[in-house]
Amino acid sequence: MIDELPYRRVGEAKRGGIVCVADHASNFVPDDVVLGIPSELLDTHIAVDIGTNGLADRMGRRHGIAAHIATVSRLVCDLHRTEDALAVVPTESDGHLIPGNIGANLEVRLERFHRPYHTALGEWLDEVEPELIVALHSFTPKLESKVEDRPWQVALLYNQDDSAARHAIRLFSEEGLTVGDNQPYSGKQLNATMDRHAEAKGRKYLTLEIRQDLITTKAQQARWAGLITDVTNRVALAIKGES
Repeated sequence: MIDELPYRRVGEAKRGGIVCVADHASNFVPDDVVLGIPSELLDTHIAVDIGTNGLADRMGRRHGIAAHIATVSRLVCDLHRTEDALAVVPTESDGHLIPGNIGANLEVRLERFHRPYHTALGEWLDEVEPELIVALHSFTPKLESKVEDRPWQVALLYNQDDSAARHAIRLFSEEGLTVGDNQPYSGKQLNATMDRHAEAKGRKYLTLEIRQDLITTKAQQARWAGLITDVTNRVALAIKGES
């Protein structure tokens, strides 16, 4: 519906604690937005970061890491892009044309979805002053548009500040996981939300990419929520010890 917020909050944020952000957690498309694609594509990685909604929700409800969770599909408006990025209202994704977005009114989409989401997120973070932000994403094991080896189970993305990521890479590796370092995407090109709300503000953050087949079920999400909580708490302690 037109008046619904493009985000929801789960959990009560602790001032100076750890919070979670999930930009791509939803595949929802409002009734008045016509994308012109087969409905089954909305359940794939082009529309949503599979598993992140359940993961962020569980972290907020069970692990004390309050979450700011997107409630609209990135095919409607990609909240993890800058306003001037070509893909902020994508016209194609992984080889699939999004015909309803060709010629779409960009300003209307930004005003309705992108700006309220980021304004609210910015105000929330200013109020909470977190010691660490966890940005949750997931990646498909296999792209349709190109052949690419994706062996990682979890990856850390970063732009200029890799101080928290370095600790997390080590800690996830110690759990026996195959960990990507700025893979399968580089945070130097794709880190818009944390560039804006973390690096620009001097806040520490982790941008996590988890392979989607590992967080599809509730049981998998429960396991990973516990693991991420443990790792992020240890990262926060390490960062505090360095200051």
